[in-house]
Amino acid sequence: MTTSDGTDELHRQPGASSGALEVHGPSEVSSETSVESSGALAATSADGGESVVPPESGRRRRPLRTSLIVTVAIAVAAAAGIAATGTFGGDDTSSTSAAPAGPSATAKVKRTTLSSTETVDGNLGYGDESTVQAPASSGTGGGGSGESAQNGQPAQNDGAADSGSSGIITWLPDGGDTITRGKPVYKVNQQKVPLLYGSTPFYRTLKQGSEGADVKTLEQNLSELGYDGFTVDDEYTYSTAQAVKDWQDDLGRDQTGTVRPGDAVVASGARRVAEVKTAPGAQLSGALLTWTGTERLIAVDLDVEYEDTVKKGTKATVTLPDNTEVEAEVTDVGTPTTPKSDGSSDSSSDSSKDSQQATLPVELKVKDQKSLGRYQAAAVDVELKDKTRKDVLAVPVNALVAQRGGGYAVEAVTSKGSEYRPVKVGMFADSLVEVSGDGITEGLVVGVPK
Repeated sequence: MTTSDGTDELHRQPGASSGALEVHGPSEVSSETSVESSGALAATSADGGESVVPPESGRRRRPLRTSLIVTVAIAVAAAAGIAATGTFGGDDTSSTSAAPAGPSATAKVKRTTLSSTETVDGNLGYGDESTVQAPASSGTGGGGSGESAQNGQPAQNDGAADSGSSGIITWLPDGGDTITRGKPVYKVNQQKVPLLYGSTPFYRTLKQGSEGADVKTLEQNLSELGYDGFTVDDEYTYSTAQAVKDWQDDLGRDQTGTVRPGDAVVASGARRVAEVKTAPGAQLSGALLTWTGTERLIAVDLDVEYEDTVKKGTKATVTLPDNTEVEAEVTDVGTPTTPKSDGSSDSSSDSSKDSQQATLPVELKVKDQKSLGRYQAAAVDVELKDKTRKDVLAVPVNALVAQRGGGYAVEAVTSKGSEYRPVKVGMFADSLVEVSGDGITEGLVVGVPK
């Protein structure tokens, strides 16, 4: 704006307020711009002239660029250091290397016993069933030890009456019943046929003068049932016959003093009736019933590749359907099964497949039967102890750090800081791993990533 005296209203003379705009001619702008572009500030001197004062901002520009260069250099050096320590999988080395400061968690190297396990499928039940058959229609008199053939001729029949298979069944137990020594297995013509314990069945008529293992079985049972007056051995004496008569009297039988094959059923111990095969009123013949042992067992068909992991006495942990765990012990190891052939020619690959299907029957006993609850039959998991390493150093598995060149290390934490120490690993078991190596000692603190 132009005033009445012809000058610009916005043009202020020296000494005017510093808050107003000042308009300069072209020559003045160029000059000041040149000064400002050089990084100086224009200031009025005491005599009205201008002097150039270097600004503070201009002096800081070079130091800023220098600090950026230093920062980049530090970052590069840090990255190189991390690669060297193996934090991200560095090269394997036989010497220790620096580790990042302070792991998130730690654990101690401990001395312990490690046991690896193998979990397999099993079945809870009462074991294999066996069948009780009606006695044969006729028996043989001699032939046992003590009544052996003489001069190559068979011993003569003793002429004693045989129980045969004649008669009508008048009583049978129910499925699930338990039969113990001296108790009836069934009744024929209302006469009790009791259970006796042993391994040798009665296959002939026993009488005074008989000798053999079956005689001893009879005498052992008579003694256990409370009869006495005789010596338990393999000789059937007069005293034995008198004890037999007392036994027959208690059974409600004729007191003959002799024992026929059908007079008792011999089994290894108490039995549990699994299934009744006939009914009262039927002729005494064929299969009468099936039975098992009275204790619940665990049966396992073990892959033959694990054959060396089990033997009699091997301990195991059994998990029931309700996740209850019970302790068991291997009591019997059978013979590996041979896979059935379909008659076709097998290639090498087929043979290999068949060998993998072969199984080893294993039986385990649970000592504390009450711990099995009310389960009579169920599918269970069986954890067998495979291998054991005693008195070894171990750390949690997640304490291992894989090295890029192969192998493992652990982050050892000491009062001086932490470092990676190479280790040789052994058995893995129970979330632990066996370790060894230079500087790996019991009680050493190692890093365990969370």
